[in-house]
Amino acid sequence: MFVHEVVVIGGGIVGLSTALQILRARPGTRLIVIEKETAVATHQSGRNSGVVHSGVYYQPGSLKARLCVEGAAAMVEFCGEQEIPHAVRGKVIVVTREADLPRLEELHRRGTANGVENLALIGPDRLRDLEPAARGLRALHVPGTAVTDFGEVARRFGHLVAGTGGTVKTGARVTGLTRRGNLTHVATTAGELETRLVVNCAGLYSDRIARLAGADDGTIIIPFRGEYREVRPDRRHLVRGLIYPVPDPRFPFLDVHLTRTVHEEVEAGPNAVLALAREGYTRTRLDTAELAATLAHPGFWRLAVRHWRRGLAEMHRSLSAAAFLRAAQALVPDLAPGDLLPGGAGVRAQAVDRHGRLLDDFHIVRGAGAIHVINAPSPAATAAIPIGRAIATMAIAALA
Repeated sequence: MFVHEVVVIGGGIVGLSTALQILRARPGTRLIVIEKETAVATHQSGRNSGVVHSGVYYQPGSLKARLCVEGAAAMVEFCGEQEIPHAVRGKVIVVTREADLPRLEELHRRGTANGVENLALIGPDRLRDLEPAARGLRALHVPGTAVTDFGEVARRFGHLVAGTGGTVKTGARVTGLTRRGNLTHVATTAGELETRLVVNCAGLYSDRIARLAGADDGTIIIPFRGEYREVRPDRRHLVRGLIYPVPDPRFPFLDVHLTRTVHEEVEAGPNAVLALAREGYTRTRLDTAELAATLAHPGFWRLAVRHWRRGLAEMHRSLSAAAFLRAAQALVPDLAPGDLLPGGAGVRAQAVDRHGRLLDDFHIVRGAGAIHVINAPSPAATAAIPIGRAIATMAIAALA
C-alpha cells in the first residue's frame, strides 16, 4: 500500500489552506486531502456571509485575535492576487441601549490592542453619514472590514494544492483510524490509506475523528444552525456595508446583523439555534444518533441550564419572522414587514467542554501521529491562511 506522508481530513477552507501551506513549506511532500462530500467547501466554508473579520471581538493574546488580524490582511491580498471577488465595505458596530456602551468601549480597547487599524468611536451624526438608515446612540467604525466568497477561496486553495503536487480526493468518508507502529491506517468509503501524519480538519465531525484516533479530550461539537433572511432587492439601499449590534460577551455569536455581500445582496442574520443534526440546515432535519450523542454529553446539559433563556429566545426568533425582523429593525428601523425574504442557513461547529463552556478560542490537540483541529469556528475562514501556516509548522516538525 502506498504510504502518504500527510493525510488531511476535511476539504473545507482550513483543511485546504493547511495542505497548501505544507506543500509550499515542504515541497515534494506526499500529501492527500480527503473529503466525504462530492465537492470541497460544502459545509461551513460555503455557507456563510463571506465577512473577512477585522479582529475587534477577540481577547488580546488569544489565537483568534492574532490569527484573525494577520489573516484578514492575508485574505484580502490572496483574493487580489487570485482575482477572487472581494470588497472592502467597512463595518459599524452599533449601540442601541445605554447599558451596552461599556461593551462598545471594550470592543474598541480590544481592537486597538489587537492591532486593528483606523478604529473610531463615532456618534449618531457620523453613523448617519456612513449608514443613513442605521440608528444608534454610538458606534464603532471598522473601516477595513471586507467581504469575499469563502467557498471560492477554498476551491482555489484546492486547485493550488493539486497544482503543487498534492491530491484532493472527494467522496471519501473516514470510517476508521488505526495506529500501527509509526503509521496510521485510514479506512475510508473510497479505499484505504496509510500515512505518517493525520491532520484532522473535519469541522463538524472533528471531535469524532479525534475520538477515532484515540484523542478524546472531553470536548464535543454541538451544531448551531444560523439562519439568514435576505433583504428584498428594492430595499437593499438601506444597507451600504455591514451593520452589527454589540454582541453579548458570554457567547461566541455576533447576533443578527446586516451584511452587503460581495455579490451585492443584503443578508440579515444569522441567529444561533441548536440544530438537531450536525448538518441540520433546516428545522426538520433530524439525525437521532447525532442528537442522542449531544444529549448524552454532560457539557450540553450544563450549557443548557446556564443559558436556557438565550436558547429559548433564539428558537423564538427562528420560528417567528416578526421576532427576526425586530432584531434587524433595532439596527435599521426603516425595515418593514415583507422586507425580509427567506434565505439560506449554515451550521456552526462549536466545541463545548465537559463543564458546559463554549470554547472561545481555536483549539488544536496533538496526538500520536496526528494533529486535531477541534474548534475552528468563525473567524477561521478569515484566518485560514495563518491557521494553515501554523498547522503546517507543527506538521513539518512532526515529520522531521
